[in-house]
Amino acid sequence: MQFSWKNPSVAGSVAVITGGARGIGAKTAELFSAAGATVWIGDVDADVAAATAAGMRRCRSAHLDVTDRSSWDRFIAEVLDAEGRIDILVNNAGVMPLGAFEAEPEPTTDLILDVNVRGVLNGLRAVVPTMIGQGAGHIVNVASMAGMIPIPGMVTYNASKFAALGASLAARREYAGTGVTVSAVLPSAVRTELSSGVQLGGGLPTVDPDDVARAILRTLRTRAARTSVPAWVAPGWALVDALVPEFIERAVRSRIDDRRALTAIDAAGRADYLQRLDRQTKAHAGQADSKVAR
Repeated sequence: MQFSWKNPSVAGSVAVITGGARGIGAKTAELFSAAGATVWIGDVDADVAAATAAGMRRCRSAHLDVTDRSSWDRFIAEVLDAEGRIDILVNNAGVMPLGAFEAEPEPTTDLILDVNVRGVLNGLRAVVPTMIGQGAGHIVNVASMAGMIPIPGMVTYNASKFAALGASLAARREYAGTGVTVSAVLPSAVRTELSSGVQLGGGLPTVDPDDVARAILRTLRTRAARTSVPAWVAPGWALVDALVPEFIERAVRSRIDDRRALTAIDAAGRADYLQRLDRQTKAHAGQADSKVAR
């Protein structure tokens, strides 16, 4: 059955999920596959993505570097050659280095912005023409509540997620009437490798990857512009931001220790993610140097 506004069911659709090897992306792929979709996982860690895909029905994977337009072109061409269409894109790939902004190395800043912002824009560019041509499509950009709530220790990450939310809302307006819809999903702290080594809870809402995956799936029915996970966080913050004086907000933030991403990171607990992030940063910097040399 053809995916459309009138038939937003995931069953029978072709869904592309970036950053699908682990975490939120893997859980979303699992949920979509169980609901009857044909799923393609794109991830820079192709071996891990292949192992993840192997455990699901109607799921395939391929290498995808979301920061590289040519990588997107190859990935989308492979999906279209095999499936003939793309109904759903979940722009999920993201990185989350933490720490003091003034100590953040330039290559780390580049990686955050290129994955979390350029990756979203590249994904939109890669699928929108196809979706407009078929008269239907749905794009979900996984942003973060850090796209609304500023948090110490996450200056560049905050900037990237504010940008991802803004891009989502603007693209939603730009493509209104084409059959292509764009939604942003904003999770609060998620229990994945990205948040390893950070004390969760303590006044800050925390969710599991399954919760975010279900919210992504729900957007096929609601087509909501913005969905936070939990659902109350975005409207709640909007009221706080509009009505609560800053001195009261500062007092509450101090009470729940909103500076923990600066002062209370467990380096040992975060070591595996930092090692993977370091490899990705070096590879990304090498690609940038190669482009400059050409």
